Amino acid sequence: MRDDTTHRRDAATWSPLDSDDWYAARNATTALRDALVRAGLEKDFPYLRADLNAFGHGLVELGRVSPATAERLAELLRLALAAGLRRLEENSEGAAEYRAGED
Repeated sequence: MRDDTTHRRDAATWSPLDSDDWYAARNATTALRDALVRAGLEKDFPYLRADLNAFGHGLVELGRVSPATAERLAELLRLALAAGLRRLEENSEGAAEYRAGED
């Protein structure tokens, strides 16, 4: 006869599909994959995958990349940050002009 307290959650019956962390890692991996495809880098991240560690925490494995890929990724991040800062500056200038027009 089975002991119900030990059968509930032993390691042999655990599945990553029971974990919210698995789905979070998978969704984040999919979002990153889609962005890499748009940037033309889909072949440069051959080890990209969703994973869970031994504690059941979701992870996104980026893997190893070539120096040229790392430089390209760094450039894309710099451009995205610069565009975001410009947008913030434009929004704050627009808000200041709007507030000045209220006076």
